[in-house]
Amino acid sequence: MPRSKPKSSRAAAPVGPSQRGLRVGEIIRHALSEMLTRGDVRDEVLQSHIVSISEVRLSPDLKLATCYVMPLGGMDTEAVIEALTLHKKFIRGAISHQINLKFAPELRFFPDNTFAEAERIERLLHSPQVRQDIEKKDDDEVGQ
Repeated sequence: MPRSKPKSSRAAAPVGPSQRGLRVGEIIRHALSEMLTRGDVRDEVLQSHIVSISEVRLSPDLKLATCYVMPLGGMDTEAVIEALTLHKKFIRGAISHQINLKFAPELRFFPDNTFAEAERIERLLHSPQVRQDIEKKDDDEVGQ
């Protein structure tokens, strides 16, 4: 006789990163930022740009780390990502000495599009169509 309840009666668990995944991601982010700041990675593209590591997300098994990067000013993003991808084995080895995990996660690098997305939303909020709806709603509330 099974001791656990049937899956249908269990409440849905929230889907999201675990506390450990968030903590390890932050440790990797700091280690990667320090490496780039010190210039440990010998690459002309990386040494000529100031690179910001905005977030590192880990898979649930902590074996895959997705790093979101953005060069200062947003210029040459693809060149920076190519340079990081070229040196990802070296970076993984260096990070594995700094973190205390059974396995060093594989690193993937992607551009951080949060600033562009925030700017797009800001433009939408200030567009004439949205302004018209907001002013119309304010007029309706005053009339009641």
